[in-house]
Amino acid sequence: MTPIRILSPDVARQIAAGEVVSRPLDAVRELLDNALDAGASRIEVELLGGGLKRVTVRDNGAGIPAAQVELAPLRHATSKLESVDRVTTLGFRGEALWALAQAGQLTLTTRPATQLGAVQLTAHGSEVNVGRVSAAAGTTVSVTGMFAHLPARLRTQATAAAEAREVTALLSRYVLHWPGLHWRLTVDGDARLQHAPTDTRGAVASVYGPLSANRVLKVDTDLVSGVLSRPELTRPRRDRMHFSVNGRPVLAPPELEKAVIDGYAELLPAGQAPLCVLDLRLPPEDVNPNVHPAKAVVAMADLGGLAERLQLAVAQALAAHPLAGQVPALREPSGPVPIPTAVSGSFPGLRPLGVHAELYLLAEEVTAGTGSAGEELSGKGGDLWIIDVHAAHERVLYERLGALLEGAEPLDLPAPELLHLTPGQLARLDERQAELRGWGLDIEAFGAGLARLRSLPAAFAALKVPRLHELIVETVLGDLPDPRRELLGRLACLPALKAGHVTLLHGERVLADLAACAQPWACPHGRPTVLRLSERDLAHSFGRRGPRDVARGRDLNELKVETGDH
Repeated sequence: MTPIRILSPDVARQIAAGEVVSRPLDAVRELLDNALDAGASRIEVELLGGGLKRVTVRDNGAGIPAAQVELAPLRHATSKLESVDRVTTLGFRGEALWALAQAGQLTLTTRPATQLGAVQLTAHGSEVNVGRVSAAAGTTVSVTGMFAHLPARLRTQATAAAEAREVTALLSRYVLHWPGLHWRLTVDGDARLQHAPTDTRGAVASVYGPLSANRVLKVDTDLVSGVLSRPELTRPRRDRMHFSVNGRPVLAPPELEKAVIDGYAELLPAGQAPLCVLDLRLPPEDVNPNVHPAKAVVAMADLGGLAERLQLAVAQALAAHPLAGQVPALREPSGPVPIPTAVSGSFPGLRPLGVHAELYLLAEEVTAGTGSAGEELSGKGGDLWIIDVHAAHERVLYERLGALLEGAEPLDLPAPELLHLTPGQLARLDERQAELRGWGLDIEAFGAGLARLRSLPAAFAALKVPRLHELIVETVLGDLPDPRRELLGRLACLPALKAGHVTLLHGERVLADLAACAQPWACPHGRPTVLRLSERDLAHSFGRRGPRDVARGRDLNELKVETGDH
């Protein structure tokens, strides 16, 4: 066995530098953090050959005074850190420029706005040269020939196209969390990403397109600000859930991602995730960014309490908006098809018009007369609303059962029912027993894979549901994360009105009850209860000018003539 020995300074330096900059993506991240810490309002990134040939980051920030430039590429030299227990900047280790000089040829050109003339520093390894040049205020940093002198590391780098893709994704995250800046990314001379100062919604448009930007809602509390997508904009992956902590884009812990999804509750179908851009504001002393080489992961104090506050903020933000989805685009029928005469509406003023396919209630918006909640409404109709009566009835029953469960007394069974449980069910019973008893559901382990059902919530006892006891036990001891929601959803689904049995009278009653729900926009399983077709889109689909359009040009003359064409 080789004896223990101290590594040479050169080898030790290369290993340490590799922990900070192991690929061009790391160089871009470190330089972006420096630019933001310098207060830049415009940041430009250029890549050549995936960054291995050249990485350049240019900003218009504060710059480095001439007397301090020589210190910049030294290891652990920084102007930012005062206490490791209270980090208030994105960069703080003082290793970025030093590591870049070890990885390739570093060129730094910088000038504060009040300084005459700029200073240019070149560094590679331990060699440093400083000279005077002419340049605009701000800082430009370039690294060329990255890892050219380290063939083993160079051979393991990703392809230029793959690295450019990763840098584009990284810069997109910075755009989302810092939308008030000018951003530009150029890859091999081609502009890959451009963004002008705007709000978070505008940043979503720059990164994901205007269709996504038109489907996000604002959230702004003392804890968090940003945007959340409407329930119809979801994905089976969580790759569009973006978080930052005090301005630092991070990979969020699963607890925070779950908190956001739980905030949507039944608005999201199972297995779906929203698009979100959330900026958490936390006291610096409650955040430790020094737990990951790339600073992409941070440790946060009281993560459980933070998740609860975030879930509440998401739920409140969603509750402040009407969340009806849009009816799919209209298509012309291939032949003559009877088209029901209908206009549109919105909660709570909906006037039922009729029932389609013994399942869907058509209703119109009215400003006066008798609405869905029984209020007096009158006036002309507006948007056309389509209510899935089964889904709406599920939502009504779900909220009723939930309210009854909150204050219900347990109902003791005349004789305890013996149950056979799987090992997984027994483990979940041990984990959830206190919660279940809080509902009035008492399941007692009996040994040898058996348990006894001793009591039920009184709210469930009168339900006409086949195999009620078996359904309750299987659901609450299942492997889903929210047994209460799952149980109430199943119990609401079974007695809800089904297709083929819906009449106009049924629809009117369900609509009135739906309007009184705390969250009327989705059934317990995440499917929408209502869809909306705007009056304007309906008119345009028939080739007419909608009544809400602004008259322009020759339309002004047409307004003077009564055509009788309504």
